[in-house]
Order: sequence, then structure tokens, then C-alpha cells
Amino acid sequence: MQHQFTVKGMTCGHCERAVVHAVREVDTDAVVRVDLPTGQVHVESESSREAIAAAIREEGYEVAA
Repeated sequence: MQHQFTVKGMTCGHCERAVVHAVREVDTDAVVRVDLPTGQVHVESESSREAIAAAIREEGYEVAA
């Protein structure tokens, strides 16, 4: 499944790595692409959208509805 999120609060490479790591904690096989300037995070994963969003929020980032 493909999921797209708008994530607020990402400003640097560390933020990008934190989001990728959070998603991969949910699904180690997930393909994650982060576009820092737009805040877009594209995820290809078999995990649910809700589980991925929750993991990103746990890292301290806001996931737009």
C-alpha cells in the first residue's frame, strides 16, 4: 500500500532520518521518501496508515489529517 503524509516540524537531515527510522520501526521493509521542503512523506508499506502516523507522532512531529 502507498501512503502519503504531510509532516510538520521537519527542518533538517536529522528530522528526515528520525521519520524514516520511526516508519521502519513499524515495518522494516517500508520504502520511505521524504521531501523536506514540502513536508511530504511517501511510504510504501503493508502497515496501516494509522500505525505509521502514530510512529511519526511519537518522534514528536505533527502529522496533518
